[in-house]
Amino acid sequence: MKDLFDKIYKDKGPLGKWASVAEGYFVFPKLEGPIANRMQFNGREVITWSVNDYLGLANHPEVRKVDAEAAAEYGSAYPMGARMMSGHTDMHEQLQDELAEFVEKEAAYLLNFGYQGMVSTVDALVSKDDVIVYDVDAHACIIDGVRLHHGKRFTYKHNDLESIEKNLQRATKIAEETGGGILVISEGVFGMRGEQGKLKEIVALKEKYNFRLFVDDAHGFGTLGKTGAGAGQEQGVQDQIDVYFATFAKSLASTGAFIAADKEIIDYLKYNLRSQMFAKSLQMQLVKGALKRLDMLRTMPELKEKLWDNVNALQSGLKKRGFDIGTTQSCVTPVYLKGSIPEAMALVKDLRENYGVFCSIVVYPVIPKGLILLRLIPTASHTMQDIEETLDAFDAIRERLDKGIYKRMSAGVAAAMA
Repeated sequence: MKDLFDKIYKDKGPLGKWASVAEGYFVFPKLEGPIANRMQFNGREVITWSVNDYLGLANHPEVRKVDAEAAAEYGSAYPMGARMMSGHTDMHEQLQDELAEFVEKEAAYLLNFGYQGMVSTVDALVSKDDVIVYDVDAHACIIDGVRLHHGKRFTYKHNDLESIEKNLQRATKIAEETGGGILVISEGVFGMRGEQGKLKEIVALKEKYNFRLFVDDAHGFGTLGKTGAGAGQEQGVQDQIDVYFATFAKSLASTGAFIAADKEIIDYLKYNLRSQMFAKSLQMQLVKGALKRLDMLRTMPELKEKLWDNVNALQSGLKKRGFDIGTTQSCVTPVYLKGSIPEAMALVKDLRENYGVFCSIVVYPVIPKGLILLRLIPTASHTMQDIEETLDAFDAIRERLDKGIYKRMSAGVAAAMA
């Protein structure tokens, strides 16, 4: 019999194998100082394009004031216990009601964490007789929720309507045999590519197939739609999304999440979401902070307007300079370059150390081999100077990449990884 840990000693995993050269710099980097358009990294100032503070609320003085007052009044423990036992308050109900109204649903329910909540919601919505149909590029939290499902599940090609319909046909056949139903899962905005899910087209398929639609709108909430209610509002189909999910970790610059749907669905979920039934309630300081942030989202449209001024300036600037930013339809701004993983490391180090630009790096196995994805997240806090400096830096690193400078610089890393 093998030692359980044998596999750990022999195989660190597709990302873990890079730990000796990547940890502390390329992965698990330490950005320091107040969350802002410019922060400290390795002792120097960098323009930060890797913080999901879309509306610039993380260090807004009004937000900081409410957070501080709530912490002073309630501490970081209240209320103690799970919501069903001793952790339920009027403030939790108020936040749920306001969130439901904001995203145009009958009811909402708070979740302690987005990832945890998504996994548990998928698990609660389906039984072994049901079939799940979901986008192959779905976020890891969706995939982990689907893994808990004891019934059939099918992936469709990313945003591919022909593939969606083909898998709906397969799902329908199975559901008719088992007596179950069908759950389709899409993201409102796909966080790597920045593309919106084809929600309008998926909703139209309800005329031919009997299914329910669950949308993870983490990147759409607060950034898309007339009022910021998300991708469904942007596409005019918010009322056709059966279960809507969003997190506080992006536009609201906090911790927590929520689901919203018809009242009867929410009533069912709050009695069946294991991750919430058996977990401590969301702390009051986070609840009061979220109420303040939501109020600002409703009453200060200039925050979203400033965000989109910056998004449009950055994305149009990149396209004018010949960069490939894919087919993004959101604030998420991917820049695709060709190169190996060691080249990507050399390029990003150059970008950070010599040009003062900090953005996330994505490589294989998240994207195909031979590609480097530099992911930028514009926020309302960025300035036009930040954008111009970043565009100039990208011009410089592309030239060095094309000339093979990073390939030569990365030879040692490549040899170490062979």
